[in-house]
Amino acid sequence: MRKAILAVLVCLGSSLASAAVINVEFKFTPFVGDPQKNEQVTTVAGKARLYINNIFFAEQEVRKGTVPVLFEAREIAPAVWLPVASAGPAVRKGRNTLRIDFEPADAQASYRAQLRWAEVNDQVTEERSGGQFRSTNQSGEGVEEKAATGRLRIERQFDAPFASEHPWHRAAAVNSLSDADRQELAKLVKARADSFKPNFDGIYAALQGNPQIRVDEIRKMKCLDKAWSAGVRIDAPAADQLEVTLTGNAEVVLRRTNGDLFRPADPAKFERIKGEDARACAGLALFAAFPPRMVVVRATDGGWQAVY
Repeated sequence: MRKAILAVLVCLGSSLASAAVINVEFKFTPFVGDPQKNEQVTTVAGKARLYINNIFFAEQEVRKGTVPVLFEAREIAPAVWLPVASAGPAVRKGRNTLRIDFEPADAQASYRAQLRWAEVNDQVTEERSGGQFRSTNQSGEGVEEKAATGRLRIERQFDAPFASEHPWHRAAAVNSLSDADRQELAKLVKARADSFKPNFDGIYAALQGNPQIRVDEIRKMKCLDKAWSAGVRIDAPAADQLEVTLTGNAEVVLRRTNGDLFRPADPAKFERIKGEDARACAGLALFAAFPPRMVVVRATDGGWQAVY
């Protein structure tokens, strides 16, 4: 019997050792109520802003409503769910930091927030304990709860062995910018906006590294040509309208002081694009090429280049 138990433990240990982490998932919920006693809690309305390695990633609205409390772990259904593998080049191979800034709609609101995390593995493991059986592809699970009134900030470090490595991940941090740097960054932004013109080679080059964009299909549909013919143009901020944020890493984030970095010069012209498919194609391509914020790094020649 002892040999049989030992064999099971050895097999389980071997399975865990060979499993590779392919994702890390985070779940965040601001709430009022008692998840230890009740089957539901109420979410707190507001906005959650997510930052990965001090780089803004996404903003999500949280609406007031009831959500279930699940399982024996008393897990609150998430208001915000982030699978880190979808976050792209902001994630580094090795140690990273996720930060969530939550701003409730009611600045005086008192509430609690739950952050849960788990590693997702490429293999399923089976566990038996106390007569119960559990099959899962997750490990490294954890939870943190914080009480707050008004704004809340919560951070969690995580490892991402599945992340792709990029040259700037190992580059020195940018800790200051000169006036010349700021002028060069303004020129870089304007050059990106000016690249929207026939034959659109600059746009296609910018889209080439985006795994969610099929450049050949965009070329084939000629939807950028149709957008141009409809009068669509891209507006870039002037140098004094450019907001530059240092992240403590090599990446520098650019946006417009009063909103999105790039925007249509006349949004109404977009509706003149003929054909629903062409309009959808142009919208996807232009949003990818002209994002609301852009991340740049210093190039090896001392200049600046956009990386995503």
